[in-house]
Amino acid sequence: MSTQPTTAQREIVFGHSPDPDDAFMFYAIAHDLVDTGAFHIQHQLNDIETLNRQALRGELEITAVSAHAYAHVADRYAIMGYGASVGDQYGPMVVAKPGVTSVQGRRIAIPGTWTTAALVMHLWAGPCDTVVVPFDQILEAVRDGQVDAGLIIHEGQLTYRTYGLECLVDLGAWWHETTSLPLPLGLDVVRRDLGDAACRDLSRILRDSIRYSLDHRDDALTYALQYGRGLDRKLADKFVGMYVNHDTLEMGARVVAGLEELYRRGVAAGVLPTPVKLDIIRV
Repeated sequence: MSTQPTTAQREIVFGHSPDPDDAFMFYAIAHDLVDTGAFHIQHQLNDIETLNRQALRGELEITAVSAHAYAHVADRYAIMGYGASVGDQYGPMVVAKPGVTSVQGRRIAIPGTWTTAALVMHLWAGPCDTVVVPFDQILEAVRDGQVDAGLIIHEGQLTYRTYGLECLVDLGAWWHETTSLPLPLGLDVVRRDLGDAACRDLSRILRDSIRYSLDHRDDALTYALQYGRGLDRKLADKFVGMYVNHDTLEMGARVVAGLEELYRRGVAAGVLPTPVKLDIIRV
């Protein structure tokens, strides 16, 4: 883990979720394998909905947030052009027991009000009867009959069949069929009040950490496995490959277009209050 900061370093807290993909990206920072310059970066682990709510309150200098949540914090945070989680023809899924063919009139567990998954499900199905359940308890809630269906994110997309459940829709695939664009799900953002220079420097550090992990995949994956929640190395490698890739290393034009379309449709559907202006930091 990180050493203690020197007297010349500024302490910065980076919030991210306890998931293999985020851990994979953070590996080089956590082990002092990239130059963090004037900053000593500590990571704070919370589920994505907690991070979204912390961002709404402006609590963290840098944090992972859902693309949905960013629409509500764009005045306070800028998007780092690195670290995005993007589904290209795959993404969050709605799952249920065999025999359930529709979400209409059903109670659906969602991982959080501010998650991108919840926004896209609304775009797919319209208003639904939803209840917020911690993301890592949704599969059990569906299996045990506490809810009729579940909106799953993270490694649940690979493990839902082991709970005897079926996929009603892959929202990332639906999004691509509808828009021909990738689906940006998560972003890393930095608080503007740190100043332009610091925002650029911190973005560079994150980029370098992601690049290091991609160049040292086996070591970074071993670190990420501790956050795998039961995934074996093969499944963890597959999951990391889904959400840490060339789009993560640098947010390209198609990802930006996907983000703009997500916000345009969110406003049109009445889920988002106002258009979102993208402010993306690149170094």
